[in-house]
Amino acid sequence: MDTDIEIDTRGLNCPLPILKAKKALTSMSSGQLLKVRSTDPGSLRDFQAFARQTGNELVEQSTLADEFVHVLRRR
Repeated sequence: MDTDIEIDTRGLNCPLPILKAKKALTSMSSGQLLKVRSTDPGSLRDFQAFARQTGNELVEQSTLADEFVHVLRRR
């Protein structure tokens, strides 16, 4: 999937991946896609809640070995 911005939060624990995603989303236009790479297992649940609370769409979540990938569409 092609994304507009990708951020690497591997090695960071909650709440840093969410905070970095929030900051990145503020610089994006509506409809653009943000990919976040994380190693925090709790990020799966955290990004689901973040999307519900902010109105941004959680387009995809995947797990590749010990890495979690989240794709959000800016509202």
